[in-house]
Amino acid sequence: MNDHDPIGGERRDQDSSRLGIVVIGRNEGGRLIRCFESLPNSASIVYVDSGSTDGSVRGALARHIDVVELDVSMPFTAARARNAGFRRLLEIAPDRRYVQFVDGDCEVAEGWPQRAIRHLDRNVSVCAVFGRLREAQPSRSIYNKLCDMEWDIPIGIAKTFGGIFMIRTEVFTAAGGFRDDLIAGEEPELCVRLRSRGWTIERIEGEMALHDAAMTKFSQWWRRQLRCGLAFAEGAHIHGSPPERHWVHETRRAAVWGLVTPAVCASISVLFPPWGFAAWLVYPMQMLRLFLTRPGQPRERALLAVFHVLSRFPEGQGYLKFVARRFFGQRLTTIEYK
Repeated sequence: MNDHDPIGGERRDQDSSRLGIVVIGRNEGGRLIRCFESLPNSASIVYVDSGSTDGSVRGALARHIDVVELDVSMPFTAARARNAGFRRLLEIAPDRRYVQFVDGDCEVAEGWPQRAIRHLDRNVSVCAVFGRLREAQPSRSIYNKLCDMEWDIPIGIAKTFGGIFMIRTEVFTAAGGFRDDLIAGEEPELCVRLRSRGWTIERIEGEMALHDAAMTKFSQWWRRQLRCGLAFAEGAHIHGSPPERHWVHETRRAAVWGLVTPAVCASISVLFPPWGFAAWLVYPMQMLRLFLTRPGQPRERALLAVFHVLSRFPEGQGYLKFVARRFFGQRLTTIEYK
């Protein structure tokens, strides 16, 4: 059915009229405008701004999009922004059956909302769906390429979704939304609660969105992985008990390989020079093991192996930040990488 088919166009409008969209952003510039332009006109749209200084709010209002500006006196989190947007959506369009969450640096693929809605219509046990999220410029940097590979999740039942997904409005309401106090990992935490209620999450076939990670520096990648380490530790603290054991393995892995092992290697190097420096070979050996055991093309396997092992160091740092926050009462601060 082509885009000029009047019946098909009417059906797409009917689907979108049951949809609400929450867009969150902070200083996304032109990416935000492209995001707005990719959204279906018949959907109810709310934009939540977290203290932008680049005219993002004006850009949304110029397109007649409802805007929520978060209180700048409180720490910004994506979870807080999405919850605020969802509450506003219920105020202006309480009849919307589905809600699509979108980050302001993403462009929604044509046809995605209709495809997602029809899948949810046909599968009553599925509460949320997501599709293929792609990096807009994967060749711009190895860090963008890593993101694109990370998002290539197999089709079928999934344990979790990321920040771009569609969910039943009533399910999100019943679950109480995201935890406002999580600065990262709020989506997997919500998914733990959804699955505990008997709901299923699916990655369905088809393109969902283009994401502009805009990561060109090693320091950006480091901060993103640091945030992952913090998310692992917080997730394990909240849902680490059986049977879920949410992110317990990832937290222990970050602590062992990002903190304990470097300390042991450094001690051996000092105590037994020069041969003690050979202890650091444990990391190249880990990279080699991963390269030999992972599927795919050699270049991609090598890239994943190297950065998979390197990521343990910023993840370990993220674990330490969690400990500092937990035991020393440090203030919640957002960790941004761009």
